[in-house]
Amino acid sequence: MVLISFLVCTITVGLYSLYKTKLSYAKTLQGLFFANRNNSFAFVGASLLLTNLSANQFIGENESVYINNLSVIGWGVTSVLAMLIVSEWLLPIYFRHGFTTIPDFLELRYDRSTKTFVSIIVLLSYIVNLLPPVLYGGAVALTTLFDVQHYFHLDYWTSIWVLVWALGLIASFYTIIGGMRLIAISDLTLGLGMLVLAIILPLYGFWHVGDGAILVGIKQVFSTHRAHLNAVGAASDAVPFSTLFTGMFLVNIYYWGMEQYIVQQALSAKNLAHAQKGMTFAAAGKLFMPLLINLPGLMAVHLLPGIEHTASTFPLLIVEILPEIWIGLTVALVFGAAITTYTAGLQSCGTLFILNIYKPLLERSGKKAPERHLVRASKRFEIVVSIGAMLIAPFILFAHTGFYNYLQTVSGFFSMPIFTIIVIGLFNKHVPPNAAKFGVIFFMLSYFVCEYILELNFHFLHTFALLFLLTSVLLLLWAKFFNRGYESEFRYIARSAEIKLGSAWRQRHVYATLLIICMVLIYLVFSPWGIAT
Repeated sequence: MVLISFLVCTITVGLYSLYKTKLSYAKTLQGLFFANRNNSFAFVGASLLLTNLSANQFIGENESVYINNLSVIGWGVTSVLAMLIVSEWLLPIYFRHGFTTIPDFLELRYDRSTKTFVSIIVLLSYIVNLLPPVLYGGAVALTTLFDVQHYFHLDYWTSIWVLVWALGLIASFYTIIGGMRLIAISDLTLGLGMLVLAIILPLYGFWHVGDGAILVGIKQVFSTHRAHLNAVGAASDAVPFSTLFTGMFLVNIYYWGMEQYIVQQALSAKNLAHAQKGMTFAAAGKLFMPLLINLPGLMAVHLLPGIEHTASTFPLLIVEILPEIWIGLTVALVFGAAITTYTAGLQSCGTLFILNIYKPLLERSGKKAPERHLVRASKRFEIVVSIGAMLIAPFILFAHTGFYNYLQTVSGFFSMPIFTIIVIGLFNKHVPPNAAKFGVIFFMLSYFVCEYILELNFHFLHTFALLFLLTSVLLLLWAKFFNRGYESEFRYIARSAEIKLGSAWRQRHVYATLLIICMVLIYLVFSPWGIAT
């Protein structure tokens, strides 16, 4: 029954998405990478939310709640503020200048070599720290939910290898066939399934905790094991509360406003207003995600004490509390979330490679390749990248600090240096291109030394913030003492009147205020001033 319901849901979503997708979209670069910039706010919002919500969150955040507490919700809940800032101040810049990739800004502000340099770094980060964890998280969920070890007589390590390659091959085929439009349609369909699961899963969980009484289960979950209910993390917790105001804030701004595979979803919008509505829609969705990526971890504390492989917390709980038909639906949604994030990341790899590296290289050599050739080259490159990710993914099993903590620790090694030079480039016109490249290298080396050689007793998010400040100061001093005559032609403009592709969404401030109030209330409830006493 689990297998049947999984196949029915998965095949239905796939066939419906193919039916609604014009496969001709995948025959041009604009169609393949940006769905011909024809997505409405509903498609944009669903794509942003589902691209963010991979199996990593189902596996990693529930594991963190199980072994620690609710402090891990900081990654999702506080991202609302970052998303609203991106909507208000960064999206207008991208639409005004018609950017296709985030490194396009670096070419406008610095020079072409900076754009190429950063594009290579982003590609490496996706190959090492985006695509493999997505495959690994999906494999962990599926191997438990389908009991692959038992049915196929495989050990845990082998089952992870098999499922990693199964996910990778299916996602690669999906990306190459349909492009951005197919991803957007499947995201919207999966989003409806997520809404259903966000209602069904808590009800079954509370029913099991309360031995058949939902209200009793609710009372027990939110009145016992109160240490797990605290979202205001101490210094020793997964996400200390102080980090929300330092490195966490910076990471979230980068992720939602500068991460290529995320921003590419917003750039597929019809205009700025649809992009801003989509971002706000996704921010509202982030406030409901704890029902799926945190609450199961709390329930597992009551129902499944002593789990050996804590990364299996979510799938083990699903098997424990849900009927088989709902297990199949859950597996289909987790599978879809893994596929969606993987396809978005894989497609961004193709976008960065073709538009920022391969095509400029051809132009500099005096060659002009037809668009059909570029589309073919993109798909071939994506296949190579996907094979590399599938080879790396199983080895994440040996990360000793926990899957989600590993993911966030390593991601900043690539993202925060780029964030630093983008921010400096936005607000200072005197920092030259050579200083920007130095800043990226300095940040990466410094972070590696602090985190892996010196092993400072310091949370990595605080390290991000300190290195951001230190690198920024060095770049400003460079501009002051070594390149006094340099001045970039770029000027920061984010006024609606300057936007070419449609004015800003007029009601955005009303919805932004409501979302911020809800974000604060969540923290007040799950704190020592609320129920975590």
